[in-house]
Amino acid sequence: MTMVETTPPGTTPPPRLPVREKTATQGLPGSGLSPMLTRLAAERATGVLERERGSLYLADGRVVHAESPLAPGLDVLLLTHGTLDADSWRQAVDRADEEHGAARMLLDADRIPRGALELCHLGALYDAAYFALTPSSTPGRFRYGAGHWLGALKPVPVDALERETVRRRELLHRLWPDPLTDGAPLRRAEAVAAPAPTARQSAVLALVDGVRTASDIARELGRLAFHTLVDVRRLAAAGLLTALFPPPPAHGPVPHVPLPHLPPPLIPPSQPPSQPPSPLSPTASPTASPTADHPPGVSLPRVNDPDITLLKRLRDALEAL
Repeated sequence: MTMVETTPPGTTPPPRLPVREKTATQGLPGSGLSPMLTRLAAERATGVLERERGSLYLADGRVVHAESPLAPGLDVLLLTHGTLDADSWRQAVDRADEEHGAARMLLDADRIPRGALELCHLGALYDAAYFALTPSSTPGRFRYGAGHWLGALKPVPVDALERETVRRRELLHRLWPDPLTDGAPLRRAEAVAAPAPTARQSAVLALVDGVRTASDIARELGRLAFHTLVDVRRLAAAGLLTALFPPPPAHGPVPHVPLPHLPPPLIPPSQPPSQPPSPLSPTASPTASPTADHPPGVSLPRVNDPDITLLKRLRDALEAL
């Protein structure tokens, strides 16, 4: 039996739900991360797209290089593990120009196999692009015609780069949904019945000191930053490390707040003002009626005692601040 919803007579039908119209860029591959990058790929632009956390170099609409301060550079990946010696790298960088990039210099001099150079370059490119495509509060800027001193090696299509970036974000979220460990200083934590870390994770834990971030650790180990993020999030999920929150601001001296003006205490005529009894004096009157705050048998000072009256007024004034 099919149920048909009807509107009672004399009532206004509910409004239709708004439907967002599709724009020209929706439906294009990878258009969800950077619409500007998608447009540049469509027009086969050449230049550099500068964003808040990194830069993407394009040639004919494809990404040929990426840089980010949060990811170790290609030089770190090549030099840390002995894939290339420092002198050969420095000479190639110094001699590179717009026509012959540093990569061509290294390959022509047989300083490194082409496969090893391309593999390290692709790793560094995807690594830096992950951070460069992070959502930003500032607009990107594209400079047409700008090139990179490394030169083109193996260009990557924009849609493939963005798909890989989305895949990496989803992977990190599945491992540990809190992204605070990606950029904050890290500190070790004592976990109960935590699984034993792997060799790679143990190397990361050895550098956790409350100051270094995941990017700092990746640079010291000569590893890709994203691979270090994976280790960090797994360690956070196991309870072996946590992000260090910024310390609270130091409290300065408590400012002096002047008390409101209080009238002089009332003194009963039967008592000389020069000899007020002390609240702790044994001569205080024990005849006050017991209350819930003062059980029977406890000596209470008189309510009209001038010292007690003054103390109560000071208390009421402080509570009113």
